[in-house]
Amino acid sequence: MNRLEGKLAIVTGGARGQGEAEARLLARSGAAIIIADVLEDEGRALEAALRQEGLEARFIRLDVTSEASWAATIALAQEWKGRLDILVNNAGIINRSTVEKTGLDAWERVLKVNLTGAFLGIQAVSELMIEGGGGAIVNISSNSGYSGHYDPAYTASKWGLRGLTKSAAMELAGKNIRVNAVCPGLVVTGLNANSPHLQPMIGMTPMRRSGKPEEIAELVLFLVSDASSFITGEDFVIDGGFTAGAAYRRVASETGIYLD
Repeated sequence: MNRLEGKLAIVTGGARGQGEAEARLLARSGAAIIIADVLEDEGRALEAALRQEGLEARFIRLDVTSEASWAATIALAQEWKGRLDILVNNAGIINRSTVEKTGLDAWERVLKVNLTGAFLGIQAVSELMIEGGGGAIVNISSNSGYSGHYDPAYTASKWGLRGLTKSAAMELAGKNIRVNAVCPGLVVTGLNANSPHLQPMIGMTPMRRSGKPEEIAELVLFLVSDASSFITGEDFVIDGGFTAGAAYRRVASETGIYLD
């Protein structure tokens, strides 16, 4: 329960959904948490809830596309704890449009939040992490970063996060900062609970269910803890086997080779 005691973590997009689960678990594992999000009401509510549990948490409004907003977040970390040990680049948006129908503004907006936001985050936290002796960064990519998807901007951003992870890991390893990527598959939250694609995807997933935000958070916890001290520059797919063989599973089921 105290694997992160004495550490300070920033979780972007931490006010709800998967980010909220990550912030809760890291806080319950001993870290002080900066909940960084544009959603002020939800973020302040989570801050209050964590404090009621006796945990250390502060909310700050963070626009991950803004260098000034990142500077204010780092200033909070410096003022509050004088250090920074963990960054979870969780903030992200979707577009749900095809190549043919995606406008340039939408394309650039998704890439700016999902990819440039993580890049700016890594830039912003590195100096304070180095001063404290190192740290761990986790970029939340997607299993869409391994295939095509009917959302080209989102897909490109998630492929890009994998490349950014490897470049940053290479550059920062000598400074004792580890950088890894988590690539979730279908995770049901309040944002997508009524989406028509859920049941077809669940049906193709070998484990026959969607993931839970708490399951993603457990992997994030491992990657930011000392238990993963020799792991950097890696992508971790957590999708119930979807990437490993969803298509073949469907073929086998439809042809009667395998039934369950």
